[in-house]
Amino acid sequence: MELLHQIIDDELFLLDLEARDIQSVLEQTVDYVVSHDYVDENHRTALLESLMERERVRSTAIGHAVAVPHAYLAGVGRPMVVFVRLKHSLNLGAPDRIPTRFVCVLLGPPEAVQEHLDTLTLIAQLMSDDEFRYEAGAAINDKQLAEAFQNFVFRTSPEAHAQAKIPEGLHYSGQFLGGIIHDVQRRVPHYLSDFTDGMNTKTIASSVFLFFACLAPAITFGGIMGEQTGGSIGAVEMLVATAVCGLLYALIGGQPMTILGGIGPMLVFTKILYDLCESFGAPFLSAYAWVGFWTAGFLILFAVTEASCLMRFFTRFTDEIFAALMSLIFIYESVRNLYAIFTEGFEDSGQSHDTSFLSLLLALGTFYIAMSLMRIRRSRYLVPFIREFLADFGPAIALGMMIWLAWMWSGEVELDKLNAPAGFNTTSGRPWLVDPFETPVWLRWAAAGPALLAALLIALSQNITSRLLNSPDLKMKKGSAYHFDLLLIGVMVGGCSLFGLPWLVAATVRSLAHVRALATNEEVVTANGERKDQVIHVNENRVTGLIIHVLIGFSVLLLPYLQITPLSVLYGLFLYMGVVSLMGNQFFERLTLLVMDSNLYPQTHYMRRVPPKTIHRFTIIQLACLTVLCLVNLSDKQYLKILFPLFIAFLVPVRILLNKIFQTEHLLALDADEEPKEEEMQWAG
Repeated sequence: MELLHQIIDDELFLLDLEARDIQSVLEQTVDYVVSHDYVDENHRTALLESLMERERVRSTAIGHAVAVPHAYLAGVGRPMVVFVRLKHSLNLGAPDRIPTRFVCVLLGPPEAVQEHLDTLTLIAQLMSDDEFRYEAGAAINDKQLAEAFQNFVFRTSPEAHAQAKIPEGLHYSGQFLGGIIHDVQRRVPHYLSDFTDGMNTKTIASSVFLFFACLAPAITFGGIMGEQTGGSIGAVEMLVATAVCGLLYALIGGQPMTILGGIGPMLVFTKILYDLCESFGAPFLSAYAWVGFWTAGFLILFAVTEASCLMRFFTRFTDEIFAALMSLIFIYESVRNLYAIFTEGFEDSGQSHDTSFLSLLLALGTFYIAMSLMRIRRSRYLVPFIREFLADFGPAIALGMMIWLAWMWSGEVELDKLNAPAGFNTTSGRPWLVDPFETPVWLRWAAAGPALLAALLIALSQNITSRLLNSPDLKMKKGSAYHFDLLLIGVMVGGCSLFGLPWLVAATVRSLAHVRALATNEEVVTANGERKDQVIHVNENRVTGLIIHVLIGFSVLLLPYLQITPLSVLYGLFLYMGVVSLMGNQFFERLTLLVMDSNLYPQTHYMRRVPPKTIHRFTIIQLACLTVLCLVNLSDKQYLKILFPLFIAFLVPVRILLNKIFQTEHLLALDADEEPKEEEMQWAG
């Protein structure tokens, strides 16, 4: 660590160096140290020749976008490190085949050779830190670069490691409102940066993409809910709830990367509640309000008593199953609706086959363009900022192109369009404010029963999504707010109930899409040579949430114009979101091992620690749990669907039982919250 402090103190930094080859880099570096009197002018030629000789023997690029040229001559007074950031990356033949962006030039007298390996080890540790590479690449001056070094020193200090052993936000304080107070204290220091960090092009790209990604489910869920509740709660109510609650959450929510929305289980719950009211002859909206009030009360009670601390018993095992379920729901809905269009096209003589094929073309076109542009970031073609622009705006570009293509064919082929309401009013024409006193007194108390199930469902969905967003793999740095967010959700559920609006909760797929849209990714090469994208930084902010929900609010006034959007384009967008959300899910990676040649298994950290048969058993148990949850969601039996939160909670005892089936060290490898650093490409000597 002394060397790191020396680098910070010396500030031997060269930022955005213009160079087209390693010789130019070294020449400018030597000129820099000579001009600052670190090396005498008389030794300039010898120093440069020594550095170049190393490069001629073997490239000093060691991977992770860094090269470490070195020279030890009598003309250098003391050991030093010159940190160089290139304006344009160079292909210097690194073992991981990733272009070199950073050059750490090691200089010193001959007696410093003994320290060479220690210095190399320290630089390897430094450059393997994802957050440091991001901060070093984003620094605009020497001061910010020095701060990046200091941040690395803090992250690797024993104190930081000691704090990291306790899951952030999930330790029980034992004080009244202790969890909520700690959440606020954790998030308030970042409040201003939540706005300033959103001032960039990624914000615009993410907002446009997620506007459609949030608008389409809102209208779809709202339309279905309107049919199932006799028009009591429909698309307009869903849009108003999404806009208002989304804005409120973006402004004061503890984890602003979360996107609120309607989810399938809540839709099922509302339908069952409506059917019960019909059977008892009770006014639905009034009963709905009382169930909502009780639900809000339970959620506030959960927040005040720090019930979210129970989430510490949820592990990667449960997170992967829940995330996979939410992703598969999006994929299933996309495929199911496209299949329905084809079925109508071939069974109904009134619909042209052209409609079916064009719908498929638009859906697959949206998916293909969005996926292709997402991958263009690591292409060899075009300049870096254009690749970044196309990757960030990929989903928005795909939507625009396919909507334009549909418009070009609008005169010849009739397509199913977004079924947006014609104007701004409640779906049934009822007053916005609900009278909760229309229900009999006994029903007001009986509403507590279903409300407890609703509260469990909301709390589990909210907290599991928060756990997924704060997973170490996604590199979120500003902290969690489980208790405060649950309190805020409870207040919003109570408010929505009074106006007959649907209850919203953290939408897993949309929230993960939000994070990935704002993520800076880096291509890494695994030990078996496979390439994959790895998140190194997420631009956490509140601006995207504000823009998305302001646009949804305006869409309520522009509903007729949204009716030009073909549904098939939105199905393609759903498919894209579902597939992208599955990427990086270790469960699906392990699932492929079941049909893979055992001689070609990837050398991951769990493959090196756990026997293949044990891995397969663990994966099959996860698959069985996922299958049960899928069957519950697809079941025609309503009583099974309303018990969905209990099935989710049941994953915890299943995971606990695994401790009796598997060895502890095997479970630690398979169920680790974060992949070990050794999973990355090993450093070349």
